[in-house]
Amino acid sequence: MIYGFVCHALFAVAVGAMIAAMFFGMSRSFGRVPAPWSWVANVALLIQFPVVHSLLLTGRGRAMLGRLAPRGTGATLAPTTYVIVGSLQLIALFALWTPTGTIWWQAHGPALVVMIALYASAWVLLGKSMLDAGLSLQTGSLGWVALLRGRRLVFPKMPTTGLFRLTRQPIYVAFTLTVWTVPTWTPDQLALALVFTAYCLVGPLFKEARFRRVFGAGWDNYARSVPYWLPWPRRPRSRSGKRCEPTAGRVRISRRQG
Repeated sequence: MIYGFVCHALFAVAVGAMIAAMFFGMSRSFGRVPAPWSWVANVALLIQFPVVHSLLLTGRGRAMLGRLAPRGTGATLAPTTYVIVGSLQLIALFALWTPTGTIWWQAHGPALVVMIALYASAWVLLGKSMLDAGLSLQTGSLGWVALLRGRRLVFPKMPTTGLFRLTRQPIYVAFTLTVWTVPTWTPDQLALALVFTAYCLVGPLFKEARFRRVFGAGWDNYARSVPYWLPWPRRPRSRSGKRCEPTAGRVRISRRQG
């Protein structure tokens, strides 16, 4: 129970820190590292999240998660531990960032209202995508609730409904939108947006590799019909993987008399 409370408290703090810090374009934080070491510290903070977050999705990463939990509970608490680690990483990134002090653009008046609406919509979209993926898994409650009830850990089924009917990675797409719809732009925010966008494009490949191992043909069939990232319309594929071309109809040629 305490493990679950710690998980959800850290998750709430991490989300709040991210929303607030990006709203001000990473211009307000507690980091006070003097230049030029502030650049080194900021780069380290920026890189640690996508690197560690992706590594924990690999086989070795999952084994490491098992060793971080109390003895004998590592396998069951792995989803909870994963959220705890990710939350600590985000808190470190957004709370310890050293701002450059440069503000390129800040929305005011009607522009501020529009940007706040876009920013809020991106976060709502992220929440919806997490709900579609299984909120218990995304928030870490899946692990500690199973342990508390003495049940075997059962992961949710492969998500294919809701936003997952439009794109295989709605969480990463929505996450990317949050970093580009902020009402304040600084060099700090641009660096964050570029790195996180690259991570959101490449990082899901690790998750998809795991899904392919777990769900096999079911995942392959889903991946053939739903685009990886942007929900562009796709032509259906046959079982062989070739694109189905439309059946050619007869062309009727009429002769126009003069």
